[in-house]
Amino acid sequence: MARYTEADCRQCRREKTKLFLKGDRCYGPKCALTRRNKTPGQHWDSRKKITEYGLQLREKQKAKRIYGLQEKQFHGYYEEAERMQGITGANMLIMLEERLDNIVYRMGMGASRSQSRQLVNHGHITVNGKRINIPSYPVKAGDVIAVKESKRDLPYFKELKEMKANNLPKWLEFDPAKLEGKVLAAPTREDIDLSIQEHMIVELYSK
Repeated sequence: MARYTEADCRQCRREKTKLFLKGDRCYGPKCALTRRNKTPGQHWDSRKKITEYGLQLREKQKAKRIYGLQEKQFHGYYEEAERMQGITGANMLIMLEERLDNIVYRMGMGASRSQSRQLVNHGHITVNGKRINIPSYPVKAGDVIAVKESKRDLPYFKELKEMKANNLPKWLEFDPAKLEGKVLAAPTREDIDLSIQEHMIVELYSK
């Protein structure tokens, strides 16, 4: 499968907004968008006019990069959302939020979604007591997410125990001392604090 191998911060500069791909670095003075708020490439900033298609494309690319997905996988979420009842764009974002790697990130176990995905891939995370190593695993309301018992003595998780849980979405809870959290309810569109205009993504894919 194709992978993005360039610098992560380049993606933030391309979308002209913080995508929070590098954890704590995104909040400090070393953030590339703060240091060099310029679109990558020699001629990008000289292009004044952008078409409707271009705006829709940029919105899709931004959402893909935030959640760290490739085109085929991202489009699969759109197709599934389209088959569901309700608003297609909102359904798509909710499904993306319910991914296990995103839940691990939202609970603060990973500093970024890419690090959270790595924690899942390496078998450090359990769902309802069962080890799950699939980052796209859909988590449901009532599920208990925790660090695997045999992994809790690793230095990374020992440091995590001393941290305080903050900025948690209202639909999640997490206890750092126990390295365990719970999905209290399914998220709604209002719970997703991302500046994504999902209707533009739907318009792009529906052409």
